[in-house]
Amino acid sequence: MKENYAGSNIAQAKLDQASERDRPWLFRTYSGHSSAAKSNELYRANLGRGQTGLSIAFDLPTQTGYDSDHPLARGEVGKVGVPISHLGDMQTLLDGIPLEKMNTSMTINAPAAWLLALYVAAAERQGVARDQLSGTVQNDIIKEYLSRGTYIFPPAPSMKLIADTVSFTYREIPKWNPINVCSYHLQEAGATPNQELAFALAIAVEVLDTVRPRVPVEDFPLVAGRISFFVNAGVRFVTEMCKMRAFTDLWDEILRDRYGIEDPKLRRFRYGVQVNSLGLTEQQPENNVYRILLEMLAVTLSKNARARAVQLPAWNEALGLPRPWDQQWSLRLQQIVAYETDLLEYGDLFDGSPVVAEKVDSLKADARTELAAIDAMGGAVAAVESAYMKRALVESNAKRLSAIERGDQVVVGVNKYTEAEPSPLTATDGAIMTVDASAEREQIEALNAWRASRDDAAVKTALADLRAAAVEDRNIMEPSIQCAHAGVTTGEWAGLLRDVYGEYRAPTGVGGSSAQAPESLNAVRARVNALEPMLGTRLKMLVGKPGLDGHSNGAEQIAVRARDAGVEVIYEGIRLTPAEIVSAALQEGVHVVGLSILSGSHVTLVADVVKGLKAAGLDDVPVIVGGIIPPEDAALLMANGVAAVYTPKDFDLTQILDGIVGIVEKAYARAA
Repeated sequence: MKENYAGSNIAQAKLDQASERDRPWLFRTYSGHSSAAKSNELYRANLGRGQTGLSIAFDLPTQTGYDSDHPLARGEVGKVGVPISHLGDMQTLLDGIPLEKMNTSMTINAPAAWLLALYVAAAERQGVARDQLSGTVQNDIIKEYLSRGTYIFPPAPSMKLIADTVSFTYREIPKWNPINVCSYHLQEAGATPNQELAFALAIAVEVLDTVRPRVPVEDFPLVAGRISFFVNAGVRFVTEMCKMRAFTDLWDEILRDRYGIEDPKLRRFRYGVQVNSLGLTEQQPENNVYRILLEMLAVTLSKNARARAVQLPAWNEALGLPRPWDQQWSLRLQQIVAYETDLLEYGDLFDGSPVVAEKVDSLKADARTELAAIDAMGGAVAAVESAYMKRALVESNAKRLSAIERGDQVVVGVNKYTEAEPSPLTATDGAIMTVDASAEREQIEALNAWRASRDDAAVKTALADLRAAAVEDRNIMEPSIQCAHAGVTTGEWAGLLRDVYGEYRAPTGVGGSSAQAPESLNAVRARVNALEPMLGTRLKMLVGKPGLDGHSNGAEQIAVRARDAGVEVIYEGIRLTPAEIVSAALQEGVHVVGLSILSGSHVTLVADVVKGLKAAGLDDVPVIVGGIIPPEDAALLMANGVAAVYTPKDFDLTQILDGIVGIVEKAYARAA
């Protein structure tokens, strides 16, 4: 199989060179689930179908630096990606895949240095030299503080770890991109196009300013030339295409004027893209196919701002994990655009367009203004620590959701044209893939076997060298690679650095955020006021995110809307254990608990919270759950004591809040 798709890729390259057409972008599919062995099977199948690069999705314990048997990993193992606990897992994941021919993207941030070390070690075990490897690690920790939440360490050591990977790769792995500055999740968190431009470029500037003192002056242009970006493309594809042209111009301008990079090749805006998963709808999900195509056009139509790599979500990702067939369908879309159309036979279609030029200039002007404001604050890290950027994203997202609620922003099948025939794509069981419940147990058993079979003395020696490098402010990459070869686990690597650097809780951005509350909220506010005599106090709601899922957009918006309705909201951010949520509910004397989970661990973690509340004597406190939850799981949660379940189809926040207030009214009327 190795020779099959490797030979196919070589033949395609010769075909591309022989024709007058531009070479297409890299075709990727973001994937990984259950175990390294099952994910390897999926990767090999996708490569055999014409995918030309890998995009590895890791599970949340791996992304947050925990082994699969850690208490915080309960319910999360293999759910949203592949668990990688040690070198053996990485070798299994990449088995039969020629790494010298592969371009691999890894969506990993806080432990990026570790997963890169495992990848290098796996390549060395294959007999592949470091300088033959190509790919990227996401490694953008600043956006993690703002959106996705898979951070571990405080900003200063996090930036040091980024600098370590950057200064290591340009020497040792010159074809590797050591960071994907990731505006993708900024847009999902609510960023407008000008905010996405400004915030992402501010992060890139912060990275370059951190790295510049750590490399020789003469090498800095090479370092700058390896900085890449990972962006989002929404359905307003004209604006999104103009955004990409603006990104290209602004990055060239920053590298030329701020850093004095003279070679235009090193100033190229190099980016990969996944189109907007946030825009996928649970209602009439077949419409998502059209949305994905239009979003893809935004990053492929303009030759001078075309993506270097594209990965497309599947039509059903608002429902759950896509099946291999669903991923194949998205891959075929890319292949049809690249090979059946004449797109790649022409120069840039938009050069000289006054409409495009005007929009691009407007976006650049707005982005420059925002960039200047962030620079005046002291840069991107300062804008994170002050909650400036997080607050701006929460406010922008609140405005977007309010526009959808009012009908000002049309979403077909959601707030307009909602009458529809039942979809045959979802009419039967099996419309999404589910992770077998045994996956977590099997991964833990394999992890224990790995620990039992390794050389403990070698592990201790490698970890001691890693600690020394961290304490002495040396580059940790070589010690991390030696840790990988010695058999160190993900949890041991991250645990040691947690001990050295400490952990961090990023600002939530909820407290100071404001958005114009819709008039429909007045009725809910009146109900909240009327409840106060019954409760003897103001209605108090705990919004909690159990487990390792850091996607906080939904929780933040519920918290903001509830606060606007007069509810006293307790929200302490992401990554709380069920025990911590129960403790907070008891300590704060809350009247309702709202749980937000997007990672697929809802059945396990919600059950733990409900059980904990009952044990604490709070079984009369209603529990509400929101997230991407299949109907069968929703029914199970309701049968086990959950008062209501909300999924992405429930887009009207005021209606959700009205329902929650109604549940509290009934609960406390019964108690009275």
